[in-house]
Amino acid sequence: MVTLLLDSTQLEVVLSAAERAMAFRKGNVAIERSAITKVQLTDDAWTWLRGVPSPGTHVRGLIAMGTWRSAGGDDFALIRRRRPSVVIDLDGHPDFHRIILTTRHGLALVQALHLEVDEEPADVAEIASETGTIPAAPPKKSKPRKAPSPAPAV
Repeated sequence: MVTLLLDSTQLEVVLSAAERAMAFRKGNVAIERSAITKVQLTDDAWTWLRGVPSPGTHVRGLIAMGTWRSAGGDDFALIRRRRPSVVIDLDGHPDFHRIILTTRHGLALVQALHLEVDEEPADVAEIASETGTIPAAPPKKSKPRKAPSPAPAV
């Protein structure tokens, strides 16, 4: 799972060793907050991919990690299966025009980007939980189960 660190000047996508290997990157992805133009939540990140992985790893429907080159500009993708994701459009970033990430903290990221944060980097999930801006999901209602029917007499 991707870790997102946010401070007053930048958003950093912290990659694990496995993510670095599959994305063919030596370091994390740092994004200046001033370069972020739009943040969108999506249920299907696969529709946002454009171009071809170069360099990167792509297993259709399972993972897409790395740089994706297209005529519209280079994107960085970190997508796992069909999970909730966030699409970050950039303007003025030296490497990428778009960042596509699979994360369960997409809503928290959107909310945290609108808040004033400390100078020290903090995890996006922690920022949103401290401010109480993450809405709690309502408890799932259980469906009544049918009682098993008795076995027929022999």
